[in-house]
Amino acid sequence: MSDNLNFLGHAEQFKSLLETTEFTDLQGIPLDYERGIEKNLTMLKNLRDRAGNLFLIGNGGSAAVVSHILTDFINVAKINARTLHEPSLLSCMSNDYGYENSFSQPISTLAKETDLLIAVSSSGQSKNIHNAVKSIKNAGGEAITLSGFGQDNLLRQMGDLNIWIDSKNYGLVEIGHLFYLHYLSEHLSIKACK
Repeated sequence: MSDNLNFLGHAEQFKSLLETTEFTDLQGIPLDYERGIEKNLTMLKNLRDRAGNLFLIGNGGSAAVVSHILTDFINVAKINARTLHEPSLLSCMSNDYGYENSFSQPISTLAKETDLLIAVSSSGQSKNIHNAVKSIKNAGGEAITLSGFGQDNLLRQMGDLNIWIDSKNYGLVEIGHLFYLHYLSEHLSIKACK
């Protein structure tokens, strides 16, 4: 079988990426897997307990990832979650404030200190995602970032918790982000929390 059709090899590569995923806090201090996941679950449980809002954002494939996981955060984890990708809202914000402010502008209007943003970007280089993180922080809220590509990408330095996948392959990074977010929502289900 040619390397291009080696499905199991691709699956092994994905498994390896999951095993080497890195977690860091706002100061860039590394967290081991267990501490990183526990911090993430605690942030989301606390958000649910205080009835805060979870905002989910991404561009392109990352937008599809957060649109998909929105259902699980609402249905399974019982968190008040929303994306900011509704076409008329996104086009309005982009037209009126520029695409770099397409998410930060509605966050500045909607977010409170009780709220949390999950910002997903494969490259970690999208200005509209960076500005959204700044906006939630200005509102007093928290941010969790998921990125890939360069280890020094700006997004990875901005969240209260940062999850980074060491790959430049869009498909593997996006599936890794979705896999991780599904894992969180399952562990946040009311049944799992009892």
